[in-house]
Amino acid sequence: MNQKMLIGELAERAGVTARTIRHYQQLGLLGEVEQESNGFHYYSEQALERLLKINVLKRIGLSLDEIQSVIDLYFEEPTMIKGKRKVIEILAGHLKETDQKLEDLSQFRLEIIGNMERLQRIIDDMTP
Repeated sequence: MNQKMLIGELAERAGVTARTIRHYQQLGLLGEVEQESNGFHYYSEQALERLLKINVLKRIGLSLDEIQSVIDLYFEEPTMIKGKRKVIEILAGHLKETDQKLEDLSQFRLEIIGNMERLQRIIDDMTP
């Protein structure tokens, strides 16, 4: 069944605001949206599926730009393998960035400890 929905119903069913839907629509994340002569936009079940997928992708850490690069892949074929492979590639990049940040923070932590120890020695040397 390909039920048409107005933005309010779509928002309720997807658990997002109408403003979010308009934003995603402007970014092209929802695919084709039907606009009738009365000016109303009508959304399909596929728009709902796309919104639900966007929510999942956001929860696992993808940005809207990253989602934009992958969302259509999820709807090209039933297994969604292309989309999943692309998400793995994106998450691998996030992991690499995270590992680098952790290494940088670890180095910074060691520098802080070293500075604290140097200052403590200076204080100890000045204290009678």
